[in-house]
Amino acid sequence: MTTLQQRRIHLLFRLALVSVLTLGVARVILDNLRNNLLIWQISSSSSRRREESHKYRVRMPIEVSEEEAIEAGCDVFEGKWVWENESRPLYREESCEFLVKQTSCLRNGRRDSLYQNWRWQPHACNLPRFDGVKMMEMLRDKRLMFVGDSVQRGMFESMVCLVQSGIPHDVVKTSLQRIPPRKVFKVEEFNASIEYYWAPFIIESISDHATNHTVRKRMVRLDSVAKHSKEWEGADILVFESYVWWMYKPTINATYRSFDNIKEYNVTTAYRLAMETWANWVASSINPLTQKIFFTTTSPTHLWSWEWNPGTDGNCFNETHPIEGPYWGTGSNLDIMRIVEDVIARLHVKVNVLNITQLSEYRKDGHASVFGERKGKLLTKEQRSDPKNYADCIHWCLPGVPDTWNEILYAILLQDYRSQ
Repeated sequence: MTTLQQRRIHLLFRLALVSVLTLGVARVILDNLRNNLLIWQISSSSSRRREESHKYRVRMPIEVSEEEAIEAGCDVFEGKWVWENESRPLYREESCEFLVKQTSCLRNGRRDSLYQNWRWQPHACNLPRFDGVKMMEMLRDKRLMFVGDSVQRGMFESMVCLVQSGIPHDVVKTSLQRIPPRKVFKVEEFNASIEYYWAPFIIESISDHATNHTVRKRMVRLDSVAKHSKEWEGADILVFESYVWWMYKPTINATYRSFDNIKEYNVTTAYRLAMETWANWVASSINPLTQKIFFTTTSPTHLWSWEWNPGTDGNCFNETHPIEGPYWGTGSNLDIMRIVEDVIARLHVKVNVLNITQLSEYRKDGHASVFGERKGKLLTKEQRSDPKNYADCIHWCLPGVPDTWNEILYAILLQDYRSQ
């Protein structure tokens, strides 16, 4: 190799070395820039989240538009179901992490989702569309509590899902605590909670344990709500419901004014005494200036298909559309509804009645059927193949009918806020 060739090789080596060093320095500079940019983006994002979070911590006035107002004289409980494919459902089953197995029918194998797409349309007005932020603003620094059985628990879960779907998850902190017999959903930025309290008879009973209970062994204490009411007294909005557990048999074992004297009562007689005990507590304990009381009427069952389709021998299984035209099933006891109406009418404290019975009567398609659970477990393949014995025609799928109950509750609260 000549001296000239050696010099050329050394020159090329030095150039290659300089190039490698230059690229290395450039990469270090670019990595630093990229890291600094990432840190800035994270910091900026965190700052925006803090700003957004702070925005929800400050009380804001609620604007109620004319479209959201319910016209005077409109009975929101009289109307019809309208197919609505674009705006329904109001949330997705998979997006609400707090749904239990009893109500998450699609996840449990139901193949049709038509039951999610029906909207309740009152004859004389429109219901305002549910707004999760407005709902939480009305609940700021307050407690909303649902009291009742597992049907009422479905209404609680519906409200949680409606609210959760309407507030920004990345800036608003939510949590769910299970403290039997209560469930407590908290929204930190609003210092508010939505709660559920298990009390299937409202009054005290041997079925008050949140998980260890059976409808076949029923005994109630008709003259006492003391054990329950200490949990209710701090709530700002209370929504009561009690029906299905009373209807297992036409008679019920109960005590009244004597804890040791157990008698068998006709259910309607016992229900009236229980409602009067509850009403006495409302009259003596509720401050109508700061607290609101609601009572949800009978949630219908659809146990016998011959009631809406004469000549058949089924139930709610495989039903995919609402009932059209006038309909009232035997599962909704008019005597019980008259007792509720009579007792509430004699109260001096205002109780708002959520008269959801008739609108829910049409919805034979909305029940869990064989896509719910029994005794805490999903039905087996063999049980699902026997819908006549295993279909649940009492509880409702979610999203579904209980969302409409909450839309009406929201509408009433919004009108109250507007009139303040």
